Amino acid sequence: MPLPSVTAIVPNWNRRDLLERLLKALARQTHPIEEVVLADNGSTDGSAEMAEAAGARVIRMGRNAGFSCAVNAGVAAASTPWLAIVNNDVEPAPDWLEHLMEAASHEDTWFAVGKLLNAAQHSSIDGTFDTLCRGACAWRAGNGRADGPQWAEPRRIRFAPFTATLFRADLFQKIGPLDERFESYLEDVDFGLRCANKGFEGVYVPEAVATHAGSATLGAWHQDTVRRISRNQLLLVAKHFPKRWLLSHGWPVLVAQSLWGLVAARHGAGGAFLRGKMEALGQFRAVRTAAAGERGGEIGRILEESEKDLLALQQRTGFDLFWRAYFALT
Repeated sequence: MPLPSVTAIVPNWNRRDLLERLLKALARQTHPIEEVVLADNGSTDGSAEMAEAAGARVIRMGRNAGFSCAVNAGVAAASTPWLAIVNNDVEPAPDWLEHLMEAASHEDTWFAVGKLLNAAQHSSIDGTFDTLCRGACAWRAGNGRADGPQWAEPRRIRFAPFTATLFRADLFQKIGPLDERFESYLEDVDFGLRCANKGFEGVYVPEAVATHAGSATLGAWHQDTVRRISRNQLLLVAKHFPKRWLLSHGWPVLVAQSLWGLVAARHGAGGAFLRGKMEALGQFRAVRTAAAGERGGEIGRILEESEKDLLALQQRTGFDLFWRAYFALT
């Protein structure tokens, strides 16, 4: 029986050095990749030309259209039943895709994510799956923790980071593309909420290992990064939170997003945080009205269960200061 065919989709903006390393790692996969599609956001460092020379099909976006637009263009161009979406700063182990495919092939599984290790320190977790609190702030489970038994347990998940994940292609037909209003950051959490509302789940596969440089293009606390995360936290509320969310979730939203603003300010990005919130407030009503038909009746339960999972993981692996403060106040 032939192996299921996979297209690797790589959204890219500059960082030719990282991209070249990724393309070599994809070529070494024990589960063969039928095609690599590079959605290039107007790179100026020769990334697109290098990828073409390496055999990738390149979609030139012509500008920095954002992560969501690039992924959507890649998904639209692919024709295989499986899609591996991989950031340019990821380097997967040779058996990464093989492990994901084996775990994702079950009938009720729509996506699979592996374990991402810090590229600079392989004993440290960069991330696994995502969790979300009732305040619309996400935690990439395991980030900054030492690798160990806690992160060696396979499990069902709701939220798949788009950093390095395998998807069934028809999931995008059922759920729709990434929301391009998010541009970059939390667009994958938005997609995960849409999946959860319709009952589509995935798996965490700890044997599928890759390294991740993390925020290699702009940096974790770049002004644009903070502005977009700040804006998109509130857009998650606008799109997904229940009808009377101010009564049911207003306090967790205020606490979580205010605490995140304090962290941003400590990193010199308080102004960017405020600009993001103002941008979101300007879009809030229109986004909420447009998404009225998409909000599922299960969102309250989904948020509660995700927050309980987040709390349990923090308790088992040690509290970050942010989450200690959040749970103390809520």
